Amino acid sequence: MTSSTLFKTILTTALGLAATAALAAPTPAGGPPVRLPLADALRLARSEALEVDAAGSREQAADARLRQARAYRKPTVQLQEMFSRTDSPAEAFAFQLNQERFSFPAFTQADPNDPDPLSTFMTRLEVSVPVYTGGELSGRIEQARLAAEAARSQGRWTADGAAFAAAEAYIQLSQAREMAALLAVSRETVARHVELARAYVGQGMIVRSEVLRAEVELARIDELLTEARGNARVAEANLSFRLGADPGAAWELEPLPAGPAAETGDATTQDTADGLDRAGWLALADGRSDLEAARGMLAVGGLEEEIRLAARLPRVGVTVRHDLFDDRLLGGHGDSTSVLVMAGWEVWSGGRHRAAAAAAHAEAEAARSDVERMARGIRLEVEQAWEERQTALARRRTAASALAAAREGERILQERFRSGIARTLDVLDASTALREAETRELVARAQARLAAFRLALKAGKPPEAALAPAPAAPPSSPSSLPMFPQEGSR
Repeated sequence: MTSSTLFKTILTTALGLAATAALAAPTPAGGPPVRLPLADALRLARSEALEVDAAGSREQAADARLRQARAYRKPTVQLQEMFSRTDSPAEAFAFQLNQERFSFPAFTQADPNDPDPLSTFMTRLEVSVPVYTGGELSGRIEQARLAAEAARSQGRWTADGAAFAAAEAYIQLSQAREMAALLAVSRETVARHVELARAYVGQGMIVRSEVLRAEVELARIDELLTEARGNARVAEANLSFRLGADPGAAWELEPLPAGPAAETGDATTQDTADGLDRAGWLALADGRSDLEAARGMLAVGGLEEEIRLAARLPRVGVTVRHDLFDDRLLGGHGDSTSVLVMAGWEVWSGGRHRAAAAAAHAEAEAARSDVERMARGIRLEVEQAWEERQTALARRRTAASALAAAREGERILQERFRSGIARTLDVLDASTALREAETRELVARAQARLAAFRLALKAGKPPEAALAPAPAAPPSSPSSLPMFPQEGSR
């Protein structure tokens, strides 16, 4: 490979890595907005949200504890180096034998009761293996395995919750921006009407009180617009927080995808939305990830009683030991090997093991009641989410109908105003009614979309299940016709 080819390969790889990093990490504060589809927001939350990171660390900790529990079945190898200097008659005699330097003539010539101090270095290699633990070790391993599975189930639930929180923040930001846009359009039309009304006052065509009323309405819309823009900035920061991004990151949102067919259908299609009726959604709730995690921990607690009772059974182990003895460090002038088979049985413990087993049994019963209560509560959550979704869909259809009526009413009053029949106050009232209808339709549309995500989450489905495309919803953009005529058009 030539140097130029190698350089091109390195450059291409670097550019590819940079592009991947740009997609994974949002632009820092002050940079250009990052285009963010809703599906990408959910995916980003699953990988970057802080709670997901924490759940992943807990899964790793549970897996490590499982490896730790299994390691107790394996042999334990210890290497020790010890030093002793003593003039104790018994110990000095024993260490001389261990060093294999004992001399009987020297022993008879010296005073055995007053030996010279003897230095001894001892190097010991010891291998121990548990043979039988009464079932305690196997029980601890099974507990660790169940706890690891529960941690993974809890991790899935945490990731689903992070994805839902991102979807909620995304919808709230989209709603806040659309609200600000609606108010900006309304502000422009009212401002044009104020200017037109002032001109009409100068011509003596209307009284000044109507101008004052229009100026009050303009000031109120300015206040609402300022609040809406502030809400949009807060909603954008909330989305960044849910995605684990820089708090000042800017986002370019895509239009919300059309929701499930039931969002635009009639009441007769409500009971089979997404191919599931009420009973189908309730049936899904029994397999929700957090409930599976709770049941796993319940099984962990159920094993504790057996483990506590196993402490009353015998323990058997084998130890093989090899020792080196010398008067210098790591020397091996003398050596010995020992094999020890140890068995122990705690015949009487004052009843503490039985009491511990009774406590574990009671705690398991309490946990079993808690899990049953949790399962019933989840079913209730699904019931509530289902009803909220039906209500939100019905409210959206009603709001869409009301918006169409408000637009038509505003159009009629515009025509009457141009003909000199309607008053300025009538047109202002119509514009206010239209703005309120647009606001209600916007809120109802956002709530219907969010209700689909909430129902999926509560039933144990990934929130991404609510992203299924469907027919488009009724249009909700503000009327393109000017709310008031330009000066001189009357």
